[in-house]
Amino acid sequence: MQETGLRNGAFGADKFGLKNLKTLHWNLGAPQLYQYSLAAGEAVLSADGALCADTGEFTGRSPKDKFTVRDASTEKMWWAGNQSITPDQFSALHADFLKHAEGMTLFAQDLYGGADPTFQIKTRVFTELAWHSLFIRTLLIRPEASTLKDFVPELTIIDLPSFRADPKRHGCKSENVVAIDFARKIVLIGGSYYAGEMKKSVFTTLNYYLPAKGVMPMHCSANVGPKGDTAVFFGLSGTGKTTLSADPNRTLIGDDEHGWGNDGVFNFEGGCYAKCIKLSKEAEPQIFAASSRFGAVLENVVLDEDTRVPDFDDGSKTENTRSAYPLDFIPNASRTGRAGQPKNVVMLAADAFGVLPPIAKLSPAQAMYHFLSGYTAKVAGTERGLGNEPQPEFSTCFGSPFLPLDPSVYGNMLRELIARHNVDCWLVNTGWTGGKYGTGSRMPIKVTRALLTAALDGSLRNVEFRTDKYFGFAVPTALPGVPSEILDPVNTWKDKAEFDKTARSLVGMFQKNFAKFEAQVDAEVRAAAPDLKLAAE
Repeated sequence: MQETGLRNGAFGADKFGLKNLKTLHWNLGAPQLYQYSLAAGEAVLSADGALCADTGEFTGRSPKDKFTVRDASTEKMWWAGNQSITPDQFSALHADFLKHAEGMTLFAQDLYGGADPTFQIKTRVFTELAWHSLFIRTLLIRPEASTLKDFVPELTIIDLPSFRADPKRHGCKSENVVAIDFARKIVLIGGSYYAGEMKKSVFTTLNYYLPAKGVMPMHCSANVGPKGDTAVFFGLSGTGKTTLSADPNRTLIGDDEHGWGNDGVFNFEGGCYAKCIKLSKEAEPQIFAASSRFGAVLENVVLDEDTRVPDFDDGSKTENTRSAYPLDFIPNASRTGRAGQPKNVVMLAADAFGVLPPIAKLSPAQAMYHFLSGYTAKVAGTERGLGNEPQPEFSTCFGSPFLPLDPSVYGNMLRELIARHNVDCWLVNTGWTGGKYGTGSRMPIKVTRALLTAALDGSLRNVEFRTDKYFGFAVPTALPGVPSEILDPVNTWKDKAEFDKTARSLVGMFQKNFAKFEAQVDAEVRAAAPDLKLAAE
């Protein structure tokens, strides 16, 4: 086997069981990986020098194809939200992965998950594709080159898109599979060319191990102000985590995954993974610039056939077009990936029903309620099978597919941390105003930024608030520079009766979804639920 690149010669691929490979390239940087990817026809260059790849059938994660080994070590898993396979099924899958890899050229990256050395996990990723190797090198944290000669992984991922699983033999549901064995710290990914499966496997692993170490893992972005005031932004895909944390007046810590412990907040990653449908230079200048240069990886972005200029408005391949780039492509990004204790927690919801206010202040109990709810809404075009009406999405802890432990573990940690550090909590609607999707319009980003700035600098604490009669949280009644009518959603609707009907319907959706958590929370959290009795007063 031919090997190139910096590596630990005493702990090579043979330790994982890989053998009879044609070539193994270790820890290559962007120039070499570009070269191999372009030569193999895996990707093409954009006019600005980004590497642009298509992911084929799978243009996003496939949660139904994700499985965890169920054994004595994982009995505390949240099995209501996870799918299991047996140790024997995983062993068969592992053996078949190793056999499939024989004769291949693979790419290996030695990386860290976690910017805090106390809690980071050393991760080795073997990939079939050069562009996947560049992707994961971009998204995780790159060690100093001098340390690679001694690198010994704790977690190993092997990513082979050309592998096809056998449901009968491997215990999965289709030819596509993501399988995790927490006891052996191995992740196997096959059948999908969507690179995001790799990064989320690392996140899932950290979600499993860190709570026992006193660290709350979070699906959130984070930034810090000039006075050291850290803010975290929870939210599902498309709610604005990346956009709103990329604030030129604040230092970006990270855009997607963080831990919160005794020493504050730390990023799990070394890169950003921005959703770039309708990305524009005017609205999101930092993300646009980072996506338009050598070293960025674009997924499923349509290029002009002649000029190779990206058309970020074209969602013909998928609405889930993506841009991956190193964190340092953002000029004001943190070089340490670490910051102090948060002063503010922001929960982002893209409410396509158009009834949530643009911002609301939450009590600690309300914060836990909305954290466990994890609400946003999907609209036509974002997912197959959706009709014209918005569909609610409740993804507990704003990251249900990545939670190996019961959601109450993470919810109780958040509530305790909020109380210990006297954190202000906010719910922000980045969705619709003036009517639901199809009638109203998207919440102006200038309004959202103005309200967030006021929340983070403390000035929003001093304004007058009203109690929302549907949801019970506190809503500001006025703020300089923000149209007063937009703060009370009913005032933006022409049909007030339809607003009331829609708001009541959404309250019912919240209540129905939260029923499964009621036995696991105390009376104060149960009382924080939206209540239609308030609307009747």
